[in-house]
Amino acid sequence: MRGLRDYAVITASYWAFTLTDGALRMLVLLYLHQLGRSPLEIASLFLFYEFFGVVTNLVGGWIGARFGLKSTLTVGLCLQIAALGLLAWRAQELTVLAVMVAQALSGVAKDLTKMSSKSYVKLLVPRGDAHGLMRWVAVLTGSKNTLKGVGFFLGGFLLAALGFEGACVAMAAGLAIALVASAAVLPRAAGKSGAALRLGEVFSHDARVNWLSAARLFLFGSRDVWFVLALPVFLSQVLGWEHAEVGAALAVWVFGYGVVQAAAPRWLGARNGKANGAALGAWTIALVPILAAIWFGLAHELSPLAVLAIGLTAFGLVFATNSALHSYLIVAYAEEDNVALKVGFYYMANAMGRFVGTLLSGALYQLAGEGRDGLLACVAGSAVFVVISAALCVPLRSAERRHEQAAA
Repeated sequence: MRGLRDYAVITASYWAFTLTDGALRMLVLLYLHQLGRSPLEIASLFLFYEFFGVVTNLVGGWIGARFGLKSTLTVGLCLQIAALGLLAWRAQELTVLAVMVAQALSGVAKDLTKMSSKSYVKLLVPRGDAHGLMRWVAVLTGSKNTLKGVGFFLGGFLLAALGFEGACVAMAAGLAIALVASAAVLPRAAGKSGAALRLGEVFSHDARVNWLSAARLFLFGSRDVWFVLALPVFLSQVLGWEHAEVGAALAVWVFGYGVVQAAAPRWLGARNGKANGAALGAWTIALVPILAAIWFGLAHELSPLAVLAIGLTAFGLVFATNSALHSYLIVAYAEEDNVALKVGFYYMANAMGRFVGTLLSGALYQLAGEGRDGLLACVAGSAVFVVISAALCVPLRSAERRHEQAAA
Protein backbone atom coordinates (compact mmCIF):
# COMPACT_ATOMS: atom_id res chain seq x y z
CA MET A 1 0.00 0.00 0.00
CA ARG A 2 2.84 2.40 0.84
CA GLY A 3 4.50 1.62 -2.48
CA LEU A 4 1.30 2.44 -4.35
CA ARG A 5 0.94 5.68 -2.40
CA ASP A 6 4.53 6.66 -3.17
CA TYR A 7 4.00 5.85 -6.85
CA ALA A 8 0.88 8.04 -6.85
CA VAL A 9 2.73 10.96 -5.24
CA ILE A 10 5.75 10.80 -7.50
CA THR A 11 3.54 10.41 -10.58
CA ALA A 12 1.39 13.38 -9.53
CA SER A 13 4.53 15.47 -9.00
CA TYR A 14 5.78 14.42 -12.44
CA TRP A 15 2.41 15.33 -13.94
CA ALA A 16 2.44 18.78 -12.34
CA PHE A 17 5.95 19.40 -13.57
CA THR A 18 5.11 18.16 -17.07
CA LEU A 19 2.17 20.55 -17.38
CA THR A 20 4.40 23.51 -16.61
CA ASP A 21 7.25 22.20 -18.77
CA GLY A 22 5.09 21.89 -21.89
CA ALA A 23 3.37 25.20 -21.19
CA LEU A 24 6.66 27.01 -20.59
CA ARG A 25 8.20 25.74 -23.84
CA MET A 26 5.19 26.89 -25.87
CA LEU A 27 4.96 30.13 -23.90
CA VAL A 28 8.59 31.07 -24.55
CA LEU A 29 8.56 29.94 -28.19
CA LEU A 30 5.42 31.90 -29.11
CA TYR A 31 6.36 34.96 -27.05
CA LEU A 32 9.84 35.22 -28.59
CA HIS A 33 8.42 34.67 -32.09
CA GLN A 34 5.92 37.44 -31.31
CA LEU A 35 8.85 39.71 -30.36
CA GLY A 36 10.41 39.09 -33.80
CA ARG A 37 13.17 36.60 -32.96
CA SER A 38 14.36 34.45 -35.88
CA PRO A 39 13.94 30.63 -35.85
CA LEU A 40 17.69 30.11 -35.35
CA GLU A 41 17.77 32.62 -32.46
CA ILE A 42 14.87 30.86 -30.74
CA ALA A 43 16.46 27.45 -31.26
CA SER A 44 19.74 28.78 -29.83
CA LEU A 45 17.97 29.87 -26.66
CA PHE A 46 16.40 26.43 -26.26
CA LEU A 47 19.84 24.84 -26.57
CA PHE A 48 20.61 25.85 -22.98
CA TYR A 49 17.59 23.81 -21.90
CA GLU A 50 18.82 20.75 -23.78
CA PHE A 51 22.53 21.15 -22.94
CA PHE A 52 21.90 21.33 -19.21
CA GLY A 53 19.63 18.32 -19.58
CA VAL A 54 22.63 16.38 -20.92
CA VAL A 55 24.79 17.38 -17.94
CA THR A 56 22.00 16.80 -15.44
CA ASN A 57 21.21 13.28 -16.59
CA LEU A 58 24.87 12.32 -16.49
CA VAL A 59 25.43 13.60 -12.95
CA GLY A 60 21.83 13.34 -11.72
CA GLY A 61 21.83 9.55 -11.92
CA TRP A 62 24.87 9.46 -9.64
CA ILE A 63 23.25 11.95 -7.24
CA GLY A 64 20.05 9.90 -7.16
CA ALA A 65 21.94 6.68 -6.49
CA ARG A 66 24.11 8.41 -3.86
CA PHE A 67 21.50 10.44 -1.98
CA GLY A 68 18.14 8.95 -2.99
CA LEU A 69 15.48 9.81 -5.55
CA LYS A 70 13.55 12.09 -3.21
CA SER A 71 16.44 14.56 -3.19
CA THR A 72 16.63 14.75 -7.00
CA LEU A 73 12.86 15.14 -7.34
CA THR A 74 12.75 17.92 -4.75
CA VAL A 75 15.62 19.84 -6.34
CA GLY A 76 14.00 19.47 -9.77
CA LEU A 77 10.72 20.98 -8.63
CA CYS A 78 12.51 23.83 -6.82
CA LEU A 79 14.54 24.72 -9.91
CA GLN A 80 11.47 24.85 -12.13
CA ILE A 81 9.80 27.22 -9.67
CA ALA A 82 12.95 29.37 -9.74
CA ALA A 83 12.94 29.41 -13.58
CA LEU A 84 9.32 30.51 -13.68
CA GLY A 85 9.98 33.16 -11.04
CA LEU A 86 12.91 34.56 -13.03
CA LEU A 87 10.84 34.81 -16.22
CA ALA A 88 7.97 36.49 -14.36
CA TRP A 89 10.38 38.99 -12.79
CA ARG A 90 11.95 39.89 -16.16
CA ALA A 91 8.71 39.70 -18.19
CA GLN A 92 8.57 43.43 -18.97
CA GLU A 93 12.08 43.45 -20.47
CA LEU A 94 12.81 39.86 -21.33
CA THR A 95 16.51 39.81 -22.18
CA VAL A 96 18.35 37.01 -23.95
CA LEU A 97 20.39 36.38 -20.77
CA ALA A 98 17.25 35.99 -18.64
CA VAL A 99 15.75 33.47 -21.06
CA MET A 100 19.01 31.51 -21.27
CA VAL A 101 19.34 31.28 -17.49
CA ALA A 102 15.69 30.28 -17.10
CA GLN A 103 16.05 27.63 -19.80
CA ALA A 104 19.17 26.27 -18.09
CA LEU A 105 17.32 25.98 -14.78
CA SER A 106 14.32 24.38 -16.48
CA GLY A 107 16.52 21.91 -18.35
CA VAL A 108 18.12 20.76 -15.11
CA ALA A 109 14.71 20.59 -13.44
CA LYS A 110 13.10 18.52 -16.17
CA ASP A 111 15.71 15.81 -16.25
CA LEU A 112 16.08 15.53 -12.48
CA THR A 113 12.32 15.09 -12.21
CA LYS A 114 12.09 12.60 -15.10
CA MET A 115 15.05 10.51 -13.96
CA SER A 116 13.64 10.36 -10.41
CA SER A 117 10.16 9.34 -11.50
CA LYS A 118 11.14 6.64 -13.99
CA SER A 119 13.79 5.17 -11.69
CA TYR A 120 11.25 4.93 -8.88
CA VAL A 121 9.01 2.60 -10.92
CA LYS A 122 11.74 -0.08 -10.93
CA LEU A 123 11.66 -0.14 -7.13
CA LEU A 124 7.92 -0.82 -6.99
CA VAL A 125 7.51 -3.65 -9.50
CA PRO A 126 8.33 -7.22 -8.35
CA ARG A 127 11.56 -8.60 -9.80
CA GLY A 128 10.97 -10.63 -12.97
CA ASP A 129 7.56 -9.13 -13.75
CA ALA A 130 8.43 -7.87 -17.26
CA HIS A 131 4.82 -7.23 -18.30
CA GLY A 132 4.04 -5.35 -15.08
CA LEU A 133 7.19 -3.25 -15.45
CA MET A 134 6.34 -2.34 -19.04
CA ARG A 135 2.76 -1.50 -18.08
CA TRP A 136 3.72 0.84 -15.22
CA VAL A 137 6.52 2.51 -17.19
CA ALA A 138 4.15 2.98 -20.12
CA VAL A 139 1.45 4.47 -17.89
CA LEU A 140 3.89 6.92 -16.34
CA THR A 141 5.52 7.89 -19.64
CA GLY A 142 2.30 7.95 -21.65
CA SER A 143 0.42 10.04 -19.11
CA LYS A 144 3.40 12.40 -18.95
CA ASN A 145 3.28 12.98 -22.68
CA THR A 146 -0.48 13.35 -22.64
CA LEU A 147 -0.16 16.08 -20.03
CA LYS A 148 2.71 17.67 -21.94
CA GLY A 149 0.26 18.02 -24.82
CA VAL A 150 -2.18 19.67 -22.46
CA GLY A 151 0.74 21.87 -21.36
CA PHE A 152 1.31 23.03 -24.95
CA PHE A 153 -2.30 24.13 -25.12
CA LEU A 154 -2.05 25.62 -21.63
CA GLY A 155 0.96 27.71 -22.67
CA GLY A 156 -0.85 29.26 -25.62
CA PHE A 157 -4.00 29.77 -23.56
CA LEU A 158 -2.26 31.34 -20.56
CA LEU A 159 -0.28 33.69 -22.80
CA ALA A 160 -3.56 34.97 -24.25
CA ALA A 161 -5.48 34.98 -20.96
CA LEU A 162 -2.97 36.11 -18.31
CA GLY A 163 -0.05 37.48 -20.27
CA PHE A 164 3.51 36.21 -19.97
CA GLU A 165 4.10 37.31 -16.37
CA GLY A 166 0.76 36.07 -15.02
CA ALA A 167 1.18 32.70 -16.71
CA CYS A 168 4.60 32.17 -15.10
CA VAL A 169 3.32 33.10 -11.63
CA ALA A 170 0.30 30.78 -11.90
CA MET A 171 2.45 27.81 -12.92
CA ALA A 172 4.99 28.44 -10.14
CA ALA A 173 2.17 28.39 -7.57
CA GLY A 174 0.89 25.04 -8.87
CA LEU A 175 4.34 23.49 -8.68
CA ALA A 176 4.80 24.69 -5.11
CA ILE A 177 1.84 22.51 -4.06
CA ALA A 178 3.42 19.43 -5.70
CA LEU A 179 6.72 20.21 -3.98
CA VAL A 180 5.15 20.30 -0.52
CA ALA A 181 3.27 17.03 -1.11
CA SER A 182 6.31 15.10 -2.35
CA ALA A 183 8.57 16.45 0.39
CA ALA A 184 6.09 15.41 3.06
CA VAL A 185 5.26 11.90 1.82
CA LEU A 186 8.16 10.24 -0.04
CA PRO A 187 10.77 8.22 1.90
CA ARG A 188 14.22 9.81 1.99
CA ALA A 189 16.26 6.72 1.13
CA ALA A 190 14.38 5.39 -1.92
CA GLY A 191 16.75 4.60 -4.78
CA LYS A 192 19.99 4.91 -2.81
CA SER A 193 22.70 2.48 -3.83
CA GLY A 194 23.87 0.06 -1.20
CA ALA A 195 27.50 0.52 -2.26
CA ALA A 196 29.76 3.54 -2.32
CA LEU A 197 29.75 5.12 -5.76
CA ARG A 198 32.46 7.02 -7.60
CA LEU A 199 31.47 9.81 -9.94
CA GLY A 200 33.17 7.94 -12.80
CA GLU A 201 30.51 5.24 -12.47
CA VAL A 202 27.97 7.47 -14.23
CA PHE A 203 29.28 6.06 -17.53
CA SER A 204 27.62 2.76 -18.35
CA HIS A 205 29.67 -0.43 -18.81
CA ASP A 206 26.63 -2.36 -20.03
CA ALA A 207 26.76 -2.72 -23.83
CA ARG A 208 22.96 -2.97 -23.98
CA VAL A 209 22.56 0.40 -22.26
CA ASN A 210 25.19 2.01 -24.49
CA TRP A 211 23.64 0.83 -27.79
CA LEU A 212 20.12 1.62 -26.59
CA SER A 213 21.28 5.10 -25.55
CA ALA A 214 22.84 5.71 -28.96
CA ALA A 215 19.63 4.61 -30.69
CA ARG A 216 17.64 6.89 -28.37
CA LEU A 217 19.86 9.87 -29.23
CA PHE A 218 19.10 9.61 -32.95
CA LEU A 219 15.45 8.63 -32.48
CA PHE A 220 14.60 11.70 -30.41
CA GLY A 221 16.82 13.88 -32.56
CA SER A 222 14.69 12.72 -35.52
CA ARG A 223 11.54 13.96 -33.84
CA ASP A 224 12.85 17.30 -32.64
CA VAL A 225 14.62 18.22 -35.88
CA TRP A 226 11.23 19.01 -37.42
CA PHE A 227 8.72 19.01 -34.58
CA VAL A 228 10.26 21.20 -31.88
CA LEU A 229 10.64 24.47 -33.82
CA ALA A 230 10.18 24.13 -37.59
CA LEU A 231 6.62 22.79 -37.36
CA PRO A 232 5.14 25.40 -34.95
CA VAL A 233 6.87 28.25 -36.80
CA PHE A 234 5.60 26.86 -40.13
CA LEU A 235 2.04 26.72 -38.80
CA SER A 236 2.27 30.30 -37.58
CA GLN A 237 4.34 31.79 -40.41
CA VAL A 238 2.99 29.99 -43.49
CA LEU A 239 -0.51 28.85 -42.54
CA GLY A 240 -1.18 32.00 -40.52
CA TRP A 241 -2.38 30.27 -37.36
CA GLU A 242 -2.84 32.18 -34.10
CA HIS A 243 -0.71 31.28 -31.08
CA ALA A 244 -3.56 29.50 -29.32
CA GLU A 245 -4.26 27.46 -32.47
CA VAL A 246 -0.62 26.37 -32.77
CA GLY A 247 -0.54 25.41 -29.10
CA ALA A 248 -3.83 23.50 -29.42
CA ALA A 249 -2.65 21.58 -32.52
CA LEU A 250 0.59 20.46 -30.89
CA ALA A 251 -1.32 19.69 -27.70
CA VAL A 252 -3.68 17.33 -29.54
CA TRP A 253 -0.73 15.53 -31.16
CA VAL A 254 1.22 15.09 -27.93
CA PHE A 255 -1.97 14.11 -26.07
CA GLY A 256 -2.66 11.35 -28.60
CA TYR A 257 1.00 10.36 -28.52
CA GLY A 258 0.75 9.86 -24.77
CA VAL A 259 -2.42 7.76 -25.07
CA VAL A 260 -0.74 5.46 -27.61
CA GLN A 261 2.37 5.22 -25.46
CA ALA A 262 0.36 4.18 -22.41
CA ALA A 263 -1.49 1.51 -24.44
CA ALA A 264 1.63 0.16 -26.22
CA PRO A 265 2.26 -2.81 -23.83
CA ARG A 266 -0.81 -4.52 -25.33
CA TRP A 267 1.01 -5.13 -28.62
CA LEU A 268 4.70 -4.99 -27.68
CA GLY A 269 4.90 -8.46 -26.16
CA ALA A 270 6.94 -7.99 -22.96
CA ARG A 271 5.27 -11.04 -21.41
CA ASN A 272 6.55 -13.42 -24.11
CA GLY A 273 9.99 -11.87 -24.57
CA LYS A 274 9.29 -10.08 -27.86
CA ALA A 275 10.17 -6.65 -26.45
CA ASN A 276 13.83 -6.48 -27.47
CA GLY A 277 16.31 -4.77 -29.77
CA ALA A 278 15.01 -6.52 -32.87
CA ALA A 279 11.47 -5.29 -32.24
CA LEU A 280 12.83 -1.81 -31.57
CA GLY A 281 14.68 -1.78 -34.90
CA ALA A 282 11.52 -2.83 -36.77
CA TRP A 283 9.37 -0.16 -35.15
CA THR A 284 12.07 2.47 -35.78
CA ILE A 285 12.55 1.79 -39.50
CA ALA A 286 8.76 1.95 -39.92
CA LEU A 287 9.06 5.73 -39.48
CA VAL A 288 10.98 6.14 -42.76
CA PRO A 289 8.07 5.61 -45.20
CA ILE A 290 5.92 7.95 -43.11
CA LEU A 291 8.51 10.74 -43.28
CA ALA A 292 9.00 10.05 -47.00
CA ALA A 293 5.27 10.45 -47.59
CA ILE A 294 5.21 13.75 -45.66
CA TRP A 295 8.18 15.04 -47.68
CA PHE A 296 6.60 13.96 -50.96
CA GLY A 297 3.27 15.61 -50.15
CA LEU A 298 4.86 18.91 -49.15
CA ALA A 299 7.33 18.88 -52.07
CA HIS A 300 4.53 18.37 -54.61
CA GLU A 301 2.49 21.19 -53.06
CA LEU A 302 -0.40 19.08 -51.87
CA SER A 303 -2.53 20.64 -49.14
CA PRO A 304 -0.02 21.22 -46.31
CA LEU A 305 -2.78 20.96 -43.73
CA ALA A 306 -3.92 17.54 -45.00
CA VAL A 307 -0.36 16.26 -45.42
CA LEU A 308 0.64 17.30 -41.90
CA ALA A 309 -2.58 16.07 -40.28
CA ILE A 310 -2.30 12.58 -41.80
CA GLY A 311 1.49 12.44 -41.53
CA LEU A 312 1.62 13.54 -37.92
CA THR A 313 -1.04 11.00 -36.95
CA ALA A 314 0.89 8.12 -38.53
CA PHE A 315 4.23 9.38 -37.23
CA GLY A 316 2.80 9.77 -33.71
CA LEU A 317 1.42 6.21 -33.61
CA VAL A 318 4.73 4.61 -34.58
CA PHE A 319 6.96 7.00 -32.67
CA ALA A 320 4.94 6.59 -29.46
CA THR A 321 5.31 2.82 -29.68
CA ASN A 322 9.05 3.26 -30.16
CA SER A 323 9.27 5.52 -27.14
CA ALA A 324 7.30 3.09 -24.94
CA LEU A 325 9.59 0.22 -25.94
CA HIS A 326 12.68 2.35 -25.30
CA SER A 327 11.44 3.38 -21.84
CA TYR A 328 10.69 -0.22 -20.90
CA LEU A 329 14.03 -1.59 -22.10
CA ILE A 330 16.22 0.86 -20.15
CA VAL A 331 14.36 0.20 -16.89
CA ALA A 332 14.42 -3.56 -17.56
CA TYR A 333 18.20 -3.47 -18.11
CA ALA A 334 18.87 -1.61 -14.84
CA GLU A 335 19.50 -3.45 -11.58
CA GLU A 336 17.62 -2.17 -8.55
CA ASP A 337 20.71 -0.92 -6.72
CA ASN A 338 21.91 1.24 -9.61
CA VAL A 339 18.74 1.97 -11.54
CA ALA A 340 19.23 5.74 -11.23
CA LEU A 341 22.73 5.50 -12.73
CA LYS A 342 21.62 3.62 -15.84
CA VAL A 343 18.44 5.62 -16.33
CA GLY A 344 20.40 8.84 -15.86
CA PHE A 345 23.02 7.83 -18.43
CA TYR A 346 20.32 6.80 -20.89
CA TYR A 347 18.41 10.05 -20.57
CA MET A 348 21.66 11.93 -21.00
CA ALA A 349 21.70 10.47 -24.52
CA ASN A 350 18.04 11.44 -24.90
CA ALA A 351 18.85 15.04 -23.95
CA MET A 352 21.79 15.06 -26.36
CA GLY A 353 19.45 13.95 -29.14
CA ARG A 354 17.05 16.75 -28.28
CA PHE A 355 19.98 19.20 -28.21
CA VAL A 356 21.14 18.21 -31.70
CA GLY A 357 17.57 18.04 -33.01
CA THR A 358 16.71 21.49 -31.65
CA LEU A 359 19.85 23.02 -33.17
CA LEU A 360 19.21 21.41 -36.56
CA SER A 361 15.53 22.36 -36.46
CA GLY A 362 16.35 26.06 -36.30
CA ALA A 363 19.38 25.87 -38.58
CA LEU A 364 17.85 23.76 -41.37
CA TYR A 365 14.57 25.66 -41.33
CA GLN A 366 16.30 29.03 -41.63
CA LEU A 367 19.13 28.05 -44.00
CA ALA A 368 16.78 26.27 -46.41
CA GLY A 369 14.77 29.46 -46.79
CA GLU A 370 12.05 28.97 -44.14
CA GLY A 371 8.48 28.18 -45.14
CA ARG A 372 7.81 25.00 -47.13
CA ASP A 373 11.48 24.56 -48.13
CA GLY A 374 12.60 24.88 -44.53
CA LEU A 375 10.15 22.24 -43.32
CA LEU A 376 11.16 19.91 -46.19
CA ALA A 377 14.80 20.17 -45.12
CA CYS A 378 13.88 19.33 -41.53
CA VAL A 379 11.75 16.31 -42.53
CA ALA A 380 14.65 15.00 -44.67
CA GLY A 381 17.03 15.43 -41.73
CA SER A 382 14.58 13.53 -39.55
CA ALA A 383 14.56 10.56 -41.96
CA VAL A 384 18.37 10.37 -41.90
CA PHE A 385 18.36 10.24 -38.09
CA VAL A 386 15.71 7.49 -38.11
CA VAL A 387 17.83 5.28 -40.38
CA ILE A 388 20.84 5.69 -38.07
CA SER A 389 18.72 4.87 -35.00
CA ALA A 390 17.36 1.71 -36.64
CA ALA A 391 20.87 0.60 -37.65
CA LEU A 392 22.05 0.91 -34.03
CA CYS A 393 19.42 -1.64 -32.98
CA VAL A 394 21.41 -4.41 -34.74
CA PRO A 395 24.39 -4.32 -32.30
CA LEU A 396 21.88 -3.75 -29.49
CA ARG A 397 20.24 -7.11 -30.21
CA SER A 398 23.66 -8.77 -30.33
CA ALA A 399 24.49 -7.29 -26.91
CA GLU A 400 21.17 -8.62 -25.56
CA ARG A 401 21.98 -12.12 -26.78
CA ARG A 402 25.44 -12.03 -25.16
CA HIS A 403 23.87 -10.92 -21.88
CA GLU A 404 21.24 -13.70 -22.08
CA GLN A 405 23.95 -16.31 -22.70
CA ALA A 406 26.05 -15.06 -19.79
CA ALA A 407 23.04 -15.16 -17.46
CA ALA A 408 22.02 -18.70 -18.52
